[in-house]
Order: sequence, then C-alpha cells, then structure tokens
Amino acid sequence: MAERVLSCPDVARLSGGPFGTVATYLPGFLIPGIAQREDHIEVHVVARYGRPLPEVAEAVRAAIGHLAGERRVDVTIADVAGAGDLREEE
Repeated sequence: MAERVLSCPDVARLSGGPFGTVATYLPGFLIPGIAQREDHIEVHVVARYGRPLPEVAEAVRAAIGHLAGERRVDVTIADVAGAGDLREEE
C-alpha cells in the first residue's frame, strides 16, 4: 500500500502524524503514514506543492482503493512540500 501511495506524483512522502502514531506495525519494523483499521484505512501524506489538495487525496484513494476492499480510505494531507523539497526515505 505504501508503494502505491508513494507512486502518486503529487505525494512527496508519507507522514506518521504529529506523534508518529499513524503507522502499520509489522514484526521488526513499521510503515509510517498508513494505519489499517478494521473498518477504514488512514493515510497521512505530505503533498507536493501545486495540485489542489482534494485532487491529491482522491489520487491517493484511487491508488489504493482496490487494496482497501470494503474499508473506507481517509486521507490526511499533513503538510505541503515546496518545489525544492525532496522525497525523504523512510
């Protein structure tokens, strides 16, 4: 799911939220920015500057929609990266 979100050209990076609590915890590591819940999936991203934010959120939903199954996908734009900002590796 993280790879699909990061493949969106208007997503600079995933965001773990203000306290790093938005994450999927797996044995030995975690994936910040995506939290899978029973009835929904939370995705927190930093958007690249330029595209309207509702369109960025819709692109993220479209990128992972089939992976979510029946679960709702909630997208939060945590920040906007300027034109000079680079994608950070997790």
